[in-house]
Amino acid sequence: MIKKVLTLGLILASTFSFAQSLTTNTGTPVGDNQNSKTIGNNGQVLLEDIHLIEKLAAFDRERIPERVVHARGAGAFGEFVAAADFSDVTMADFLSQAGKKTSLMVRFSTVTHQQGSPETYRDPRGFAVKFYTEQGNYDLVGNNLPVFFIRDAIKFPDMVHAFKPSPVTNGASDPNRVFDFFSNLPESTHMLTWLFSDYGIPANFRQMEGNGVHAYKWVNAKGEVTYVKYKWVPQQEVKNLTQEEANKIQATAIEHATLDLRNEIEKGNFPKWDLHVQMLKKADFDALDFNPVDVTKIWPETVSKSVKVGTMTLNMNPTNYFQQVEQAAFAPSNLVPGIEPSEDKLLQGRLFSYADTQRHRLTANYQQIFVNASKNAVKTYNQDGYMSLREQKGDVNYQPSTNVPEVVDNAKFKYSKSVFSAGTTTTQHVIDKENNFKQAGDLYHSFSKKDKENLIKNLGGALNSVNNKVITKKMIAHFYQADVEYGTRLLKATNLNVSDIQEYIKK
Repeated sequence: MIKKVLTLGLILASTFSFAQSLTTNTGTPVGDNQNSKTIGNNGQVLLEDIHLIEKLAAFDRERIPERVVHARGAGAFGEFVAAADFSDVTMADFLSQAGKKTSLMVRFSTVTHQQGSPETYRDPRGFAVKFYTEQGNYDLVGNNLPVFFIRDAIKFPDMVHAFKPSPVTNGASDPNRVFDFFSNLPESTHMLTWLFSDYGIPANFRQMEGNGVHAYKWVNAKGEVTYVKYKWVPQQEVKNLTQEEANKIQATAIEHATLDLRNEIEKGNFPKWDLHVQMLKKADFDALDFNPVDVTKIWPETVSKSVKVGTMTLNMNPTNYFQQVEQAAFAPSNLVPGIEPSEDKLLQGRLFSYADTQRHRLTANYQQIFVNASKNAVKTYNQDGYMSLREQKGDVNYQPSTNVPEVVDNAKFKYSKSVFSAGTTTTQHVIDKENNFKQAGDLYHSFSKKDKENLIKNLGGALNSVNNKVITKKMIAHFYQADVEYGTRLLKATNLNVSDIQEYIKK
């Protein structure tokens, strides 16, 4: 009995003697975190209460600028295991050996809505993966849907403005504004067909597909280029919600997808996705009836078969949301040797815009934040700026240098050569082979009877809420050109006739 009491006493003594003391940001012990320093018991608070001032100042600055898009998100950590050696088509080190493991971080998100918004909204879902490779970080930044609304980055700010609240009413996304914009962009027909189908509301983050959306270039050690498109296929069943199911969830929960992901990982039900790529050579482009770097198009399996590249497993939840998810910064410009951007005009704009928005949110040194930091050694003469923690020693902060001759370029990692047509001039012009409607019609025909009904109900309902009927007619003309049955059913759903849309059909 005495022995048990002594043991308990030692445990309690150990607990209290080694309890963590609360400190200020500079490590100074805090004597009282519950009461401000005042003149007497009932007097004014003193400015010299340094702990109080620091605590309030830190609180006032807790929030950072919200992402303009992809503001509402969830994240997790895991690993990627390569399925084979792909060094014949890419120098990317993490794909150089079957079974090679690479740690990673993933952030899922809704695209157009603000932080705190319901995760049941009809909206594309962001699917961003940061691979911590041995040759630096590689960000594969995509969405759950395989195509996008626009094909040129010059339209991106306008598109987001159309989706965002009105500058007059500050109301939620307004179909009058959204369809006013897209009624003038026939290239959006394919993406809108995806969005207003049940794919527009994934059931959760675990049971949705992911797509790189853009075409990229894989480059091997010989400098040979292969164009690729990425697709994440969940080993979990793909599951979407009808509008009615989404409404029911939204009535009781706005963060169901975030909690689902976290809870399943916590229970050990680690979600997995297989990464597939499709490959094309530039010589294959001319034979196609669409432009393969057009982001509004898929590559049909008849054009390019999918090849499994590896498997991703998410097996660890973040321990601090702000530090590990909110501060996670993704950009398609984060590339590694062997992977380069294609000529896709939307991707070319995103190469600048995504990294630039992270500089705005997190300072120019955002890549030094732990969740964004490369796991391999960094040697750069970029320096200083807000929150710079980069170790820099010595007098030489430039290159080349006679005093530090070992810091040199690495010629084997030069960008691949790009061949342009002889006599090419600069231009501002729509791409060749727009073919805005065919794939949207193919997608409509691929849907089941029930999926078609839900698409018509969702899209017809949204179009019926548009006040300007010219906009409605222009939109339906796009879907009619994609497929006559598709357009006819929408005409019926909106109480219009074929004669109402004839003047808007592309000649």
